[in-house]
This record gives sequence, C-alpha cells and structure tokens, in this order.
Amino acid sequence: LANCYKNGIGTEKNLEKAFYWYQKAAENGDEEAMNSLAKCYFNGEGTEKNLEKAFYWFQKAAENGNEPAMFNLANRYRDGEGIEMNLEKAFYWYQKAAENGDEEAMNNLALRYYYGEGTEKNLEKAFFWFQKAAKNNDKEAIFNLAACYKYGNGTAKNLEKAFYWYQKAAENGDEEAMFILAICYMDGEGTEKNLEKVFYWYQKAAENGCKKAMNHLALCYESGEGTEKNLEKAFYWYQKAAENGCEIAMHNLALCYKNGEGTEKNFEKVCYWFQKAAENGYIDAMYNLAVYYFNGEETERNLEKAFYWYQKAAENGCTDSMNNLARCYDYGEGTEKNLEKAFYWYQKAAENGSADAMNNLADSYHYGKGTEMDFEEAFYWYQKAAENGSADAMNNLADSYDSGEGIEINLEKAFYWYQQA
Repeated sequence: LANCYKNGIGTEKNLEKAFYWYQKAAENGDEEAMNSLAKCYFNGEGTEKNLEKAFYWFQKAAENGNEPAMFNLANRYRDGEGIEMNLEKAFYWYQKAAENGDEEAMNNLALRYYYGEGTEKNLEKAFFWFQKAAKNNDKEAIFNLAACYKYGNGTAKNLEKAFYWYQKAAENGDEEAMFILAICYMDGEGTEKNLEKVFYWYQKAAENGCKKAMNHLALCYESGEGTEKNLEKAFYWYQKAAENGCEIAMHNLALCYKNGEGTEKNFEKVCYWFQKAAENGYIDAMYNLAVYYFNGEETERNLEKAFYWYQKAAENGCTDSMNNLARCYDYGEGTEKNLEKAFYWYQKAAENGSADAMNNLADSYHYGKGTEMDFEEAFYWYQKAAENGSADAMNNLADSYDSGEGIEINLEKAFYWYQQA
C-alpha cells in the first residue's frame, strides 16, 4: 500500500500516506519497509528530513538482513550523516552488502581497499571487487576495472583488457571513459590507431558534457584529424569548453579571436580569454597575456600588468617568462630596477634551456650586473647560448675569442663565430 501511494499506482501519489504505511509496516518488522522509511526520513519525503531517524531505520533494516539498507548504512557511516563518521563501520557494511550481492557495494568496497579507508590498502582485493562489480554491470566499477588494467593496479598491466572495459564503460554512457577511449585510439593503446574513431569518441564525450573532450574535439576540427578541417566548428567547441571552465580551451579560444580563425578577429575578447585562462592557472596564457600588456597589442600598454603576469608564469615554470621577468628587473620595466633579481631570473631561465637567457646571464657576468664580474663564467654562458642558436651570443663569443676575455685569444675561432652570427 505504501508503494502504491509513493509511486501513484492505482491511486493518486501521496507521500504523506506512503510514509504512514511504511512506518506501520516497519514497526511490524518488515525490513524492506524499514529501508523505505529510512529513505523517507533521509530525503524528507512525506515527513520532515531527519538524518538521525534515517540512520536508525537503515540500521534496523540492515541488522534484519536487508541488502540495500546495508549499503545505505555504509554510506551514512562514510559521510557522517545521522551518525559520527566511522570508516571502519562503513567498510564493514559495504563488505556485508557486497557479500550479499549488491554491486554498488562491491564497487564501494573495492574503493575502500584501493584507498585504504576503514581497512588496510590492498590493491589485489580492490581489483577483485571491481571485477565482481563490473561483471554485475556496475557502471562505475567497469570504469575502475579498466583503470586497474591500464595502470597495473592489483593485477598485471593489460592494455587490451583496459581498452575492452573502457569501451564497455563508454557504451554505458560514461563520458570520462569515452574521452579515454578516444585517447586509446589516438595512441594505439590496446587497439589499433584510428583517427576516425578518435574523433567519434571525442564527439560523443563532448556531447555528453566532458569539457576536456570538447577541447580535443575542437583540435580535431582545427587540424582535420579524423574529420574534415572546419575552423568554425573548432571555434564552436573551444567556446563550449571554455564556457564550461576548461582553461586550455580558454587559451585556444583567445588564439581563435587573435588569428581570426573560425570567427572574426576581436582583440578585446583575446585579452578577456587570455586573462580568464591565466586566472585559472594556465601558464601559456599567463605568458601571452604578459606579452600583450608589454607590447600594447590592441590594448593599452601596461608594464605593471606585464610584470605581474611574467612573474606568475615564471613562478609556475615558464622559461620564456623567467627571461622576460629578468629583463623587467634589469631595465626597471613595470617594477623597480633590481639587478640581483634580474641575475637570479636570468640564471633560472638559462638553467631551463633559454638561449636568450644564457646570453643575458653571460652579459651579467661580463659587466658585473647583479653579481661579481667573471669573464670565465661569461665565456661559458656565451658559448652555451651560441651553441643553442643565439645570434647575439655568437657575436659575443667571437668578441671573447678576439679580446681574450675569459679564454685565450683565438682569431680563427673568433672569425668562425663572427661568420656564424
């Protein structure tokens, strides 16, 4: 009768009457009604929401052998709803429910073993329960099982089996699995490379709301990989991904507006999307935004903002920004002149492989800017920079051989490097 009132079967739906009859049945010892009554209290259906009473009835039902209640009780212990959080008890009830055939509980039990929550970490047992749950068609477990095979967690690494289970998960509507399946086809992992299928699964994942897939789908349209090149569609998907918070897509959308690809050039939107991407932590956008402010490209030149974004990008490991930040300190652009800090950032950028920074670092040693004058060190860095393609450094290296600063005079080598420069 309670189910009839709850679902509107043979009568009008009435959650209050459903609650009343679930309560009557529960008080008469019906464990299924106990679980349903607990859900009424948990969701506030037909009565006021009361997490303590929900917990009480989930516990009663579970202790009376109701499998769904065991799972629900485990969730309450896991999340601390209606009772103090207790991961050991959560583990206990997930195990009870799993052993009684609840596939969701099997997946959750596997996760407890995987992360060592409420029990010792045990990847082999995690794999066992993911496999049990997956074979019982639990969607989340199918994805998790694929990941076990992909990374060799709790079982031998097997890319073919990983591919098989990602495909199952993708066919069950898991957008993350669709995205990973596309990457499998892209890299030929567990299957043959197939650009058309890459495109197909990126498209499926994107249409299901996966923002990473939206960006990758846009890249397919931009490059013409797996589909015909279409810059308008590339722009559309970059925009969708950017509006969904994908910082790489924000940067790519800015480039579309900058280059007029798939849309009209719009320099206000270039700045807007570079800034959005930069504020979301995308390092290339920080650098590009700094360059925009420094050069005053279609926006007012602002050396303070350029310095700010060069600093942010440099601190996040962008080598070109390290060199440009050093130059800001070197020439007092956007900040106070500070030759010691200029030297520091030239050195960081040089150690990260920037040929321009190597040359600038060499200049610092040569002229004693921000450090002690040292012709040998200057020569060393001029040589490194020259070997890495810096034309200015080639000329400076030739000067060193010509004058004998930091190295013995060698006119043949001086000639060689002048010629190279």
